[in-house]
Amino acid sequence: MAPKVLVSDKLSETAVQIFRDRGIDVTFDPSLGKDKEKLAQVIGEYDGLAIRSATKVTAKLLEAAPRLKVVGRAGIGVDNVDIPAASKKGVIVMNTPFGNSVTTAEHAIAMMMAVARQIPEANASTHAGKWEKSRFMGTEVTAKTLGVIGAGNIGGIVCERALGLRMKVIAYDPFLSEERARKLGVTKVELDELLGRADFISLHVPLTDKTRNILSAEAIARTKPGVRIINCARGGLIDESALAAALKSGHVAGAALDVFEVEPATDSPLFGLPNVVVTPHLGASTTEAQENVALQVAEQMSDYLLSGAVQNALNMPSVTAEEAVVMAPWLKLAGHLGAFAGQLTDEPIRAINILYDGAVTEMNLDALNCAVIAGIMKASNPDVNMVSAPVVARERGVQIATTTQSKSGVFDAYIKLTIVTEHRGRSVAGTVFSDGKPRFIQIKGITIDAEVGAHMLYTTNEDVPGIIGTLGQTMGEGGVNIANFTLGRSSRGADAIALLYLDAPPPEPVLDKLRATGMFGQVRPLQFDVA
Repeated sequence: MAPKVLVSDKLSETAVQIFRDRGIDVTFDPSLGKDKEKLAQVIGEYDGLAIRSATKVTAKLLEAAPRLKVVGRAGIGVDNVDIPAASKKGVIVMNTPFGNSVTTAEHAIAMMMAVARQIPEANASTHAGKWEKSRFMGTEVTAKTLGVIGAGNIGGIVCERALGLRMKVIAYDPFLSEERARKLGVTKVELDELLGRADFISLHVPLTDKTRNILSAEAIARTKPGVRIINCARGGLIDESALAAALKSGHVAGAALDVFEVEPATDSPLFGLPNVVVTPHLGASTTEAQENVALQVAEQMSDYLLSGAVQNALNMPSVTAEEAVVMAPWLKLAGHLGAFAGQLTDEPIRAINILYDGAVTEMNLDALNCAVIAGIMKASNPDVNMVSAPVVARERGVQIATTTQSKSGVFDAYIKLTIVTEHRGRSVAGTVFSDGKPRFIQIKGITIDAEVGAHMLYTTNEDVPGIIGTLGQTMGEGGVNIANFTLGRSSRGADAIALLYLDAPPPEPVLDKLRATGMFGQVRPLQFDVA
């Protein structure tokens, strides 16, 4: 059955057609974005929800959406999506951070030019029939220093455009590498240096606890006298009252804001001040940007629903379409390792330690970690998935550690999982052979070579004669066919294990009969998702 997607906000017909062309059953009803009751009534039928800003994806709406796998936001901001609630429900939340990057960067440059030359006020004065040529004395941007706070995607484009205007560009960004700064042609500086040197300051960071009021009253006081400040990123990055005071005192020569702490902004201490340019959050408002983000979200959601590729997810590691093809068997293996350990563990897990060896270390380890954790957590909660499992693990206080190492054995690559409880540790390792099939290669430190089947039986015993015969005879008498049989032991006469690949789940009376022999330490049926 084809996946079903609901588009509950305005998206272009071209974007909607992408879903259809990819084989998605799509419903386009933008009226639902503003009708939360009707949306809640129908959302349960859909695997995906494509939105802009009108639709509010709340915890209550998510509860009404048992089939929902992905929410795609055509745009950057996801203030209208309850991401923690979506994560707990196992719903991926995607945005489209690159579709409106150029548009937003261009708006920042336009706002800088507007405040440098006082264009809005001069325009209003001239429309009023005045000719106040001497009143509007501007300043050139050429050879001036632009301080960019946040040199990521949009900030990087602003840097490039500013260099084209023959400005000197300095940037503050804790995540900006020296190599990236050189490629951009900017000088990386600390925030205090930027504040003291910049003639213009442009903000391009998300709103977080660390960035809120990054231009506080104290920070504004440290800026160069006569500075002009531009914010086309997020409201709340600037203390608006402090900025208004600095404008009135003349310390700040001008400001241009597209975003405000409270939106819609119907009132602000900045309104009505001379040389303050304000726009109603127009950063992404171009025809090209709106079309780009709509097309991008349609492609991203289709890729995920059809192939498992995850792009621009906010609550799960991204996996490109190319990675999804290469990693598919390894993701499956990671889930099997987690499922094996999870099904054998009956006490609270304190730690999950994952070792990656060889070629697998070059893959997307964040995604593999999520698959391992999901496999473990499904043993006690079948509804978890790669999105929700890490959340569940954190809530339970489970410590997760990842280690990588160069090829250390006969296999080109393998994954080893160790889970730690209060009383014991349990380890299992696996690899993917050239046929693309995952294999268990070690359990409890004992070497084996076992194909993974949907129905399996795991036993432990002392290495004594008669184990194979007892297992085979008991399974046969119970009508259970053995597809594959793998044995392993630590040394002669010591600990041994058996892993049986069965055609069907073993009946409980058969398991009881094995336990009654007294020959086995553990007799545990296992199930794996091999589809």
